[in-house]
Amino acid sequence: MSGPDGPATKGPNVAPPPMRVTTTGASLRPGDQPRTVDPTDAGASGSTVVIGRIGQLDRDGRRQVEVVVDGWRFELLVEDEARAVLRERASRDRTSAGAAGGPLEIRAIIPGRIASVAVAPGDTVEAGQTLLAVEAMKMQNELRAPRAGTVTRVPAGAGATVEVGDVLVVLG
Repeated sequence: MSGPDGPATKGPNVAPPPMRVTTTGASLRPGDQPRTVDPTDAGASGSTVVIGRIGQLDRDGRRQVEVVVDGWRFELLVEDEARAVLRERASRDRTSAGAAGGPLEIRAIIPGRIASVAVAPGDTVEAGQTLLAVEAMKMQNELRAPRAGTVTRVPAGAGATVEVGDVLVVLG
C-alpha cells in the first residue's frame, strides 16, 4: 500500500523506522551518546525485552520510554531517526565551528533577493545583530549573527539573487 508521498509507513506489515535513543534519568551514565536502533532487532540478542511506560511526545518530538532488559530497568528518550538527523543538521554550525570561534558560513535557507546588507568585511558584530535582509515572496527576512565575531566576507551584495545554500556572510 502506498500514499501520495511514497510507501505507507503504518500498518501491520510495515516495519517501524529506525529510532534515535538517548539514556535519561537514573539510566544516564557519563559519556553516554545517543544510539540509533532498529526496532525489528529488539530481541535478536536472546535477551528478554519488555516495554514499560511510554510517555507523551514532548515539544521536540521525543518521548520518554521505560524498557526492561533481562530484569534491568532503563529510562530512554526516543525519537524518529530521520527527525534526529534533521535536528543535528539544523544545529551543526551552532555546536561546531559556531561555538568554537572558527569561521562560520551563514547560508541562504530560502531563495530570494538580497534587500539590504548591514555589514562589511572587517566589521565586528554581536550575537543577534542584523547582518542582511533577504526578500522572498514579498517578505523581508532578516538574518542575524548566531554569535559574536568579525565579518570576514560578504559575497552577496544588495540586489543579488540567491539560491538555497548560497553563502551570504562569513564570520571569523
